[in-house]
Amino acid sequence: MNSLTLQPIGFIRTEKQVKFQARHQPEEAAPEQNVLELLPDRGYENALRDLEGFSRIWLVWWFHRNDTWRAQVLPPRGPAQRRGLFATRSPHRPNPLGITPVQLLRVERLRLFLGACDLVDGTPVFDIKPYVPAYDAFPDATTGWIGEVDAMLAAPPAYSVVFAPLAQSQASWLLDTWQIDFRERLVELLSRDPSPHRTRRITKRPGSRFEIGCGAWRAVFSVTNNVVAIEALEPGYPLRFLHDPARAGMPDQEAQLRFYDRWPETSA
Repeated sequence: MNSLTLQPIGFIRTEKQVKFQARHQPEEAAPEQNVLELLPDRGYENALRDLEGFSRIWLVWWFHRNDTWRAQVLPPRGPAQRRGLFATRSPHRPNPLGITPVQLLRVERLRLFLGACDLVDGTPVFDIKPYVPAYDAFPDATTGWIGEVDAMLAAPPAYSVVFAPLAQSQASWLLDTWQIDFRERLVELLSRDPSPHRTRRITKRPGSRFEIGCGAWRAVFSVTNNVVAIEALEPGYPLRFLHDPARAGMPDQEAQLRFYDRWPETSA
């Protein structure tokens, strides 16, 4: 058997446009609603009968933005140590299939309203299965290296994160003008470990500064003892990309153009 053919039954609609916005494990304490829109004229209306009696469902889906994989990967959590791919949940896999248990809030015709999820907008979904606690939950199962990392992350953050006046002004402008705010996730990552890390998209800049990728944006920071100082925010794309008609539709494209207008020194 050289190949298999799969057809999506629907697509996820969410406000998460880039992977940085999709946590590796959904935070269900925060209010969030997503929608799975099933394709019409496939007979799925009858397939959804009796599903509303379940509070959770499994989604089987495709990492549609990934086309490469490695046998060993660098997980985003924990120390910079490579792990065997099949001992991780890396999205870069030989067959990039994903599975996610999500809260089922309600069903309206071909639309399933869901709670927090780790899927970005437009993710193709292949199947839906009911979540059954008696069969699907094994609270006493061991979790290998992940359990060790979880124990380490349960400790208080090792670093405090502060925003310099420029960075705070830029963050407030993004929130007030464009409803863009990635500060919570930024602080979460840097308070644990601000050292360079490929998967966390932290790299060294000339001198004593660093940068971290935040989806379509970047944050520039420095580290002194146990304090991480966010000095400035920047667009993630250069002006030549944002003005290129062939690249229309990039995430936060208009917001980044206006950011360059307001802080032109950023493009230097």
